[in-house]
Amino acid sequence: MKAILSGAVFSLACFSSVSFATSDYPLTIENCGYSQTYSKAPNALVSVGQAATEILYSLGLSTKVKGTSVWFNDVLPEFAQENQHIPVLAKNDPSFESVLSKRPELVVAQYEWHIGKQGTVATREQFHDMGIPTYILPMDCDHKDNSVGLDGTRLNPFSTDSLYKSIDQLAAIFNVTERGNRIIDHLKEREEKAIKRAHLAMEEQGSIKQEFSAVFWFSSSAMNTDPFVAGKIGPAAYLMEALGINNVVQSNEEWPTTGWETIAKANPDMIVIAKMNRRRFPADDYLKKIEFLKTDPVTKEMQAVKNDRIVIIDALEMDATIRIINGLETLTEAVVKH
Repeated sequence: MKAILSGAVFSLACFSSVSFATSDYPLTIENCGYSQTYSKAPNALVSVGQAATEILYSLGLSTKVKGTSVWFNDVLPEFAQENQHIPVLAKNDPSFESVLSKRPELVVAQYEWHIGKQGTVATREQFHDMGIPTYILPMDCDHKDNSVGLDGTRLNPFSTDSLYKSIDQLAAIFNVTERGNRIIDHLKEREEKAIKRAHLAMEEQGSIKQEFSAVFWFSSSAMNTDPFVAGKIGPAAYLMEALGINNVVQSNEEWPTTGWETIAKANPDMIVIAKMNRRRFPADDYLKKIEFLKTDPVTKEMQAVKNDRIVIIDALEMDATIRIINGLETLTEAVVKH
């Protein structure tokens, strides 16, 4: 299999109509251990995390977004025009002061480690003391302990139910519930179709695919150190589980570090690597990942490398984001062609 680059486009053009359903205010939302009551839809917000930003854009809320931050890749193409007019407070973590400068009526975050007990931007209490509500995507806190490891540990396997919950709650907060429902229905339809297609392909090839395995490589702090790979119950593991692929990594951590010797011993049939614009670590560059795999004395002997079964997908397609359905479709294509 040649290296595959995801070309899936997440189109939400069919959701351009105005929502007619209305939220019943005052509206109380339970979110990641906090209860917040909204008397009306917020008129201004700041997003901390690309996944949060793209959900807000998909709900037609770009005019309310006064600042964005934490970008891994370019915004989805269908949002490029509106996104170019919105200030980027920081490509990575914004400062507390920069967020406050936009006078938001709500701050929406992708990760609890940005806005949480040990928030790198601020704690939720710091924002609440300023009279600013906060919302963290349930994808990063439901059934998860973010006090363990760099990216937290799942207490239960990731489910796209938390994605749909994120969309549903944000749609309710901003009084666009009908639009949110249509987005959720469309995503569920795509999810079901991709899973059925992959399972059918596996059934057609019978036992050949019964033990099909993979490892997902997100990045590494240095090229010669243990990589950050997908744990067994995170979002990337959901992709594998949904399609009937065995994950060779057994840690419950979101993105644990695992030695290449251990991975090589497991000898996965497929290596899925993340592509991103971020350059926090050397291995953020997917081309460097490929070069390493083909030249390192340990990794170059793996069957997935020898057989060129390397799949390249957007970093956000293997994480808890709205793009995970794109990732499911991309991985389905790889399974069908295997």
